[in-house]
Amino acid sequence: MKQGPFEAAHAKEWREFEAFTESSGGKKGAPPFDLAEMPERYRRLCQSLALAADRQYSPELVDRLNHLALRGHHALYAERGRDSRQILDFLTGGFPALVRREWRLVLISALVFFGPLLGLMALLQVWPEFVHYLLEPDQIAGIHAMYDPANRHLGMREGDSNVLMFAFYVWNNVRIGFQTFAGGLLFGVGSLWFLGSNGIVLGAVAGYLTQIGFKSTFWSFVAGHSSLELLAIVLSGSAGLRLGMALIAPGRLTRKSALVEAAKPAVRLMYGAALMFGAAAFVEAFWSPITTLPFGVKIGAGIAGWTLLLAYFMFAGRGRAAH
Repeated sequence: MKQGPFEAAHAKEWREFEAFTESSGGKKGAPPFDLAEMPERYRRLCQSLALAADRQYSPELVDRLNHLALRGHHALYAERGRDSRQILDFLTGGFPALVRREWRLVLISALVFFGPLLGLMALLQVWPEFVHYLLEPDQIAGIHAMYDPANRHLGMREGDSNVLMFAFYVWNNVRIGFQTFAGGLLFGVGSLWFLGSNGIVLGAVAGYLTQIGFKSTFWSFVAGHSSLELLAIVLSGSAGLRLGMALIAPGRLTRKSALVEAAKPAVRLMYGAALMFGAAAFVEAFWSPITTLPFGVKIGAGIAGWTLLLAYFMFAGRGRAAH
């Protein structure tokens, strides 16, 4: 292809690319295309530059495309840098500020989740047979085998690896979080159900293992990741209840509009909960099964985790708006 038709075929896209780089630097108004298109457009510009150089088009054209490619590189990575700063700002301030702003829903979720959990733990110490109303015989046999003090790897079967368990824990946490969050679309009832049912199952497991004398193995296993995982479940429920409240009491908005507005903070809550679930899965797979560390060390690490996480949600990002 000769230079003239080549320039004519790409002129519009080059002009738009140039306008984008100028708008990203604050020289002009709104960019001519969405930021999500930038990587693909940048690749096409680099291809045009390579073709122009290979076909020995005029030095002016090659210089223009090379200049555009350099500006595009700076614009692209400047945007990525801003995205990284936004993520860091969210984690250091925006997320805990949002949790505090939604404290009423967080409190409701915590009561629905931790109420059955703690209540059943206490109940099973005086009435251990009640566990059979809550768990199937094969479930009881499974948790008994995983937390038996004779097991070399806590919380996992003999043939399982840490990496395999990490993948399993990620999948399991994502499943629980998504169910609890999406259940809010049933006018909040689904979120309450999954919060309560998970609290019941966890309370039954913890109460049963404590009552039969597996306290050291069970609590040393769950201590490290419990703060991340349990609070992530509560926050998933809070996000679901935010959706449910929009459907129950939309105010002057239509239910659809209210749901769209409620989804903004709800999804941000889920972003944070998802990161907590991922961190919990990592700790659960690579730290929790260790049996060589003293019981006191693992319990101390768990207490430190709870203290730091609660302090983070109470104090981090004070004075910032939870967008």
